[in-house]
Amino acid sequence: MLSAKVTELLNQQINKEFYSAYLYLDFSNYYYDQGLDGFGNWYKIQAQEERDHAMLFIQYLQNNGAKIILDSIDKPDVPLENAKDVLTEGLKHEQFVTSLIHDIYDAAYSEKDFRTMQFLDWFVKEQGEEETNADNLVKKYELFGGDPKSLYMLDNELGGRVYSAPSLVL
Repeated sequence: MLSAKVTELLNQQINKEFYSAYLYLDFSNYYYDQGLDGFGNWYKIQAQEERDHAMLFIQYLQNNGAKIILDSIDKPDVPLENAKDVLTEGLKHEQFVTSLIHDIYDAAYSEKDFRTMQFLDWFVKEQGEEETNADNLVKKYELFGGDPKSLYMLDNELGGRVYSAPSLVL
């Protein structure tokens, strides 16, 4: 049985994951509006991943007999000034999500909730990958974003990203 504290944090994480999906859809729309369809595609797929993360938290709570509490999802409030700033905000957001996962893990550890810790292990690893990907995007943009031909090639590279559902078994 999950503790009230761990259940509350997991429910909050559902909302944060759906917010992340909204945020990345906003980023995607920004890039499509700028004619950078590859960047738009990259963030649209990122939004799909975040939605799936929320669904994994929901399934975990359901599998453990916990009540799901869906809250309203805030409108994204990140100013979208230029292409590089959007990428930087994406990296900051992934670092924030990592801190949230660590908070849940810490609560589960305090409760000796080994099942939840094991469930969260996948998310800890996933967040490491998410931060690396976001950081790499910032670095690539810094290297190539100022040159139109290089930006075009980077945009084409990002346009090749395809969606792949998470492989976490609950």
